[in-house]
Order: sequence, then structure tokens, then C-alpha cells
Amino acid sequence: MKSLLQLMPLGYKSRKRWWLLVLPGLLLAACSPIRLLRPGQRLLSKLEIKGVDQADEERLRALAQQKPNTNWPLPKLAIYQLGYTFYDSTKIQKKMERIRTTYNKRMEEAGTDSAKLGRLLARRERLIKRKQLALDKGNAIMRLGEPPVVYNPALTQRTVEQMTTFLHSEGFFRAQVQATDTARTKRGLWRGFLYGVGLRNERPRRDSTGAIRPHRRVTVTYTINENRPFLISRLTQTIPDSGVAQVLRQHQRETLLRTGERYQESLIGQERVRLETVLKNAGYYDFRQQYITLEADTSFTPFTVRLRTLIANPSEESGHRKYSLRQVSMVTDAGTLGTLNPLPGDTVRRAGQPGAPLPRLSIRTDTTLTDSVHFAAFKQKFSTKLLARKISLRPGQLYSLQRTQQTQRLLADLDMFRFNTVSYRKVEGSASADSSATVPNTGQLDAIISATPLEKFQETTEFGGTFVANIPGPFINLRLKTRNPFGGAEVLEVGVRAGLEGQFNPVGGAPNTDTYSVQFGATAALVLPQFLLPFRSSRFLSRYNPKTRFTLSETYVNRTLFTRTNLEFTYDYIWQKSAFHQYVFSPVVINVINAARVSDAYRKRLYELRDEGFPLYRSFVELYEPSMAFTSLYNSNDFNQTRNAQYFRVTAEVGGLTRNLYKDASWFNLDVYQFARLSVDYRRYYRLTPRTYFAYRLNGGVVSALAYSEVTSTDSNNVEFKEYKRAVPYDKYFFAGGGSSVRAWQPRRLGTGSYATRIAATGERDRLTEQPGELLLEGSVEYRFPVYSFVKGAVFTDFGNVWTLQAGGQEAARFSLSNLGVAVGSGVGIRFDFSFLILRLDMAAKVYDPTALDGRRWVLDKLYTERNYGLAFNLGIGYPF
Repeated sequence: MKSLLQLMPLGYKSRKRWWLLVLPGLLLAACSPIRLLRPGQRLLSKLEIKGVDQADEERLRALAQQKPNTNWPLPKLAIYQLGYTFYDSTKIQKKMERIRTTYNKRMEEAGTDSAKLGRLLARRERLIKRKQLALDKGNAIMRLGEPPVVYNPALTQRTVEQMTTFLHSEGFFRAQVQATDTARTKRGLWRGFLYGVGLRNERPRRDSTGAIRPHRRVTVTYTINENRPFLISRLTQTIPDSGVAQVLRQHQRETLLRTGERYQESLIGQERVRLETVLKNAGYYDFRQQYITLEADTSFTPFTVRLRTLIANPSEESGHRKYSLRQVSMVTDAGTLGTLNPLPGDTVRRAGQPGAPLPRLSIRTDTTLTDSVHFAAFKQKFSTKLLARKISLRPGQLYSLQRTQQTQRLLADLDMFRFNTVSYRKVEGSASADSSATVPNTGQLDAIISATPLEKFQETTEFGGTFVANIPGPFINLRLKTRNPFGGAEVLEVGVRAGLEGQFNPVGGAPNTDTYSVQFGATAALVLPQFLLPFRSSRFLSRYNPKTRFTLSETYVNRTLFTRTNLEFTYDYIWQKSAFHQYVFSPVVINVINAARVSDAYRKRLYELRDEGFPLYRSFVELYEPSMAFTSLYNSNDFNQTRNAQYFRVTAEVGGLTRNLYKDASWFNLDVYQFARLSVDYRRYYRLTPRTYFAYRLNGGVVSALAYSEVTSTDSNNVEFKEYKRAVPYDKYFFAGGGSSVRAWQPRRLGTGSYATRIAATGERDRLTEQPGELLLEGSVEYRFPVYSFVKGAVFTDFGNVWTLQAGGQEAARFSLSNLGVAVGSGVGIRFDFSFLILRLDMAAKVYDPTALDGRRWVLDKLYTERNYGLAFNLGIGYPF
């Protein structure tokens, strides 16, 4: 066999070329993580699982007691090794000694000054703690990475045992797991190269005794033989209490266990929880999961399991007992003025908290009976009629865990109480009996709801900044929330916002005279905890947490080029189908837009864009926008987005339907458009590991004019006239680009289609003018991973665009399958996750630009050669989606 060196051209045999090939290999060898290992230690470099067919491979992999170092998205072992080159434990210990000596001397000099001694002691301990951390876990770079995983055969054996146990619990009772570690692996890349150039022979390495030395890198392979799974062949029940048996028979269709399916202990655990919940909702207050046993018998037909559900009685003399409510009481000022008064001799206990005394009601000056519920307070400040609608418990009802939890949720959603708990007190004197008796002897409970009110006033001040057009802009938000202003558990919130924001100069080619815009906004919102209707609504609606919201806001924007105001009023009905699903119906949405001032230069640019088919000029007229909207929102994620979850929002809006009522009125001199708008936003979140996530988003929308509208236009002499056109209000168009859209483009500057707006004076691409569209299609995929402590990272790719639909505009801007023109951008992001706040910095580059003037749409190679294709930076709060 010829070596690689023999096959090289003659020129490559020169000394210089030869060292160019060998030098990278020598550097790799010098940086090998094997240098971090002690004699006799081996590095776990790979873990493989083979033979898995039906079992959950990810859960099996999670059971591994040792996993190789993480290489994606960051080479954690290489980072640790880099930090190790600067690590010297001896120097750290010497620094610790110097710190102790220095501060001990200072403390002696401080004498009896206790304040100074306390400060010196705290500072010394803080510095020593920091050095001790470096001594135990390495310097900051080492802690950013991972120490090498030293292979431990004992942990491999423990993994085999745990995998076997897991497979048995999943119905693979005959499963076998074997582990092999490769002490002698294949030649690595470096050894193969040396052998190829003739500098190393085939002979294995041996130690001083002549024995073959094992390689320092180990691959562990777990080979799994599942064998046939055991299937459930029969389901039986043994329930001595016939009343319990009758309840469970009514809910038998809801069972999670089915004959013919594989035996799984996880499903059995979920079935036990289901049975307990069903019985607690049927009045069995004392029932516990410990009474439920599921026995598995595999002694019949091979590879089958017979499951028997056994529900034991509390004792041989009595069965399980139902409880009904005798009285329902609510304390609306619990925890204030000593209203909760636990007595030492009280033996009653809070549900689920043995040993915690149940608070008794003190004497109150205000006690009211409303809708069968007793309300008590030293001074009742809330509408008892409203609170009664939020309480699902009534005297005479059987105890229900579902109604108990619903009551707590509805009261919590009022935003009136800091805490609210539902406790039950047993009424003594009832004899124990089987709940299936001819005349059931039902126990009785007194329900007490204890609610601690929140502060009446809550003030919030926020300072922050924006970074637009490479210009920082400060802003301030002030909000004042008032709870229960009219005694009906209402929430009144008033807020103001003021700030400066950097702006791109929208007049292409003109001097950049408009660097900042002054923004001011004011909002007032009143939320009522019920539907405000002309007729009396049923108490049945209370379970959906109905609310009515009135909002009035004013926005004022002052720039060098224009001054614009927007007054908005909304009237909303809000209700929730579940904890994750919310509906909003807005029968009244009114916007009044007024452009009080527009500069001549900007008006000229608006005319140029109008002639090209762009409707930006419609944003600077006097406009009246009446509309109605409906939104369905489903979101099963949390604030920090740490779940396997879905987000789905659909919004439909129709505007201008009332135009015929006032379009001919002489006093009404505002443009009114008829339009319909639909937007859909779907997001999916996958939790890959406890700290890594994959998420994607698909977002789209369409807006269209429903009829011809009388539109105010201006001719070349700046004279206004009316014309009939199929028009849509400017703020109802769709836009792409920005921090929560296609991040490689500036906000609202992507599109339209493959048409490129140009600067009239120079003919260059105009990237400063907003690009409105009637059709939006966009999406994003993002991989999120931890970097260090609260610092998270992300890699992402965004795609999308906006298009026009109406004829008469630019053909390249219209949507068609032959002229799709989808833009693509990719980048990386850093997120600072402080739990209560997430700060985000994303950096993105354009990959495919459908509006490129030179026709070269794959533009990643222009990243450092053309200004318009540089990196785009996006600062924001929260995740992009």
C-alpha cells in the first residue's frame, strides 16, 4: 500500500509544503482534551443507543448517568480547555491567603468600630467566596465550558439497570440491555493521517509490560433488545363500595387504559389521578389516591397483562362517604385588622394541610347574605352581588374539587385579592355509612373562603430606551392602577408615555434633518368583571370569567416632516374558555386620525409613492375608522417559554359598515373606508432538553377593500379633490421586517414582493420608505440554548414578504406563484433571562433579497461589501415569538 506522501505531486514533497500540512495536526494534538486527564482516566467521547423500536429513545437517553461533553451549539469542552490554560490553583490559594492576611490586619486596625468591622468582614468573605469558587470549579472561562467527562464503568452499569427498569415499566418485561465500551476504537483522523504519510506504522501501542494500551477516548454503546411488549388483555374492577362503583361506571368512557394497548406504568399513574379527581368531584371529600391499587397479572396468556383496579374502603365497617355543603361563607378582608383568628383549641384542619388550624370568623360589623353566600367583613368594600357570581359553591351541593378550583381561579382573575383560599370544616354528628345505602347518610361541610385584598392603588414607573436608525432614544412610562373605584371590583388604569425615538429619514436622498421624533401617549382603561349588557346575563356565564373593557387612548407624534395624532376608543367583551384559551369581541372600535402638518418635501415624496401605487399618503389625511373585531387566542406557554406548547391567534376585523349613516352629512368631512381584515399567527414550541428548545412560527394575513370609497387626494398644485377608489386605511395594511418579523430587514421595510422602490433623484434602492402590503406571509425557525447562567443564545432563520393584491399597481409587487419573491435572513441572538424580564439582542444578515436591483438575489456574499447588506441589530424585550 502506498502512503499518502508517495501519492502527492512532487511539489508537495518540498519542506515548506510538508510543514503546512503537518502544522495544523500538531496544533490539534497540542489542544487535545486528553491532556486534561490523569493517568488511567479515559474520556467519554460518544454515547450510542441501538435496537430501540417502540420504546421512547429520548427518555432512555435521559437515563444515561454519563453523557459526552456538549459540542453543539458551543464546544463546551474546548472552552473549558481554553480556560484551563490560564488556570493555576497555586496562585489562587496564595491570593486567598493574601486576602485573609490583608483584611485581618485591617480588622485589627478598626478596633471596636462594629460598623467598619462588619463591612470589612462582609467584603473579605465575598472575595474569599469568589476565589473558592474559582478553586472548586475553575475560572470564568472554565465555568462557561464543561470539564471532561471521565468514563466510569460503574455508572454505565447503573445506567443499564435504570434502562432495564424503565423498559419493564413500559411493558417490555422481557427486555434486555447490554453495554459495551470501546477501549480500542478505530484510528482517529490524526493517527490515520500520520499512517498515510508514512510516519506511523500499523502496530498498536503497548505499555512497558508489553500489553496493548487502551485508547483514551471511549464510546459507550447500549444495545437494547425490547422483545415483544406485553399488551393489556383484560380490565376488571373490585370496588366494595357500590356508590363509588356507580360513579366510576358513569365515567368509564374517560379511562386511559384500553385492552389491546401496551402496558405502561405512566398511564396507570395518570389513571389513578383521574379516578381520584372523578370521585372528589362527586362529593367524596375524604377520598385519597392511596385507596386505589392496580394489580397486574401476567400468568395467563403469554405476553399479555390482566389489570385489576381495586378501590379499598377506609375500614371494614364503613365505605366511602359523600359530603354536601351546609353553608358557604366568604371573608373579604382576611388577614387585615386581625380578622383571621385561629384558636388554640380548634381541631378543624385546612383541606390538604393537616395540622394547620382553620381560621374562625371574628365578630364583624358588616355581614351580608347574598345568593345563599354569607359575606363578612369589618367594612364591606366590594359588591357582594358581583362576588357571589364569581363563587361556584352553594349550600346543598355535593363537594366538588372542580368547583373549588374554579372559585379560586375566578376570584384570582378579579385582581382584587392577594390570596384567596377555600377551606372546609366538617360538621360533626353524622354517622358513617356506605354511600350506596337506601337513604345515603351524607356528611356535611362548611366552606369558608378567605380573601386578602390587594392595595387599592398601584403605581408603576418604567424607564427605558430604544435603538432605531443607530440612534438611542429614552422613554418613560407612568401607570396608575386603581382597584375597586366604584365598589364593583372594577379596575381603572391610567397611563402616560413620553419619549424620543430615532427615525430613518423617509425622504430618500434628502438631508437627514429628522433624527428624532417626539412621541407622547395617554391611555385610560376601565375593566368591569362582568358583561355589560342591556339585559341580565345568566350566572352560567361566570365560569367563563367574563369582562367588559373600555379603552380610550391618544397618540401624538411630532417630527420635522409631519405632526400626526391618533385618537382610539374600543369597547371589548373578554371571556375565557379555559386557562389557555381566550376570546375578545370588540363591537365598537373607533379611530380618528389627523395629520395636522406635513412638510412640502415629504408631501412631494408621498406623491411620488402614490404614483408608483404605494398608499403611504393615506396615512396623512383626516380619517375616521369605525370597525368591529373578533379575536381567538390560545396560548399554553408561560412567560419564559419553557414548555412544550402552542400559540394560535386568529383575528377578524370588518370596518366602515356604518358609513352610509353619515357619509352625506355636511358636518362630516372625514374619509371612511370599508374593509375586511384577517390575520392568523401560529407558533409551536418544543422542549428538546431541560434547557434547549426549538420553536417555529407561521404568520399571515390578508386585507381587502369591500367597496369603493370617497378618498381625499391632492393634485400637482396641492389642491385637494375627491375620487372613488378601493381603499384600505393605512394602519390596516401588513408590514414585514423588524425585531419580531424578518429580522434581517429594518422594521416595516421589507417588500413589496420583488418590486424595489427607488429614490427619484439618484435611482438607488430606497430602503427607508415603509412597504405596506395587502397580503402577508412569513415564518421563523429558532433554536434556543443556554450559554452561561442567565445568558441564553439562539440561532434562527426568518423568511417572508408582503404583496399587493389589487390591479393597477406595480406588477412585481403583486402576489403570484410565478413571482413569489420570499426574502430569507439568518442570524444569532443573545438573551439575558432575568426571569421577570428578558432582554434580547439579535444580529441577522440577509441571505436572499427578492428586491435586489442587480438581479443577484443571493446576497450573503455582499455582507461586508455593500452598506445595504450589513448586519441588522435588533434590541427588544421578550422573545421575538
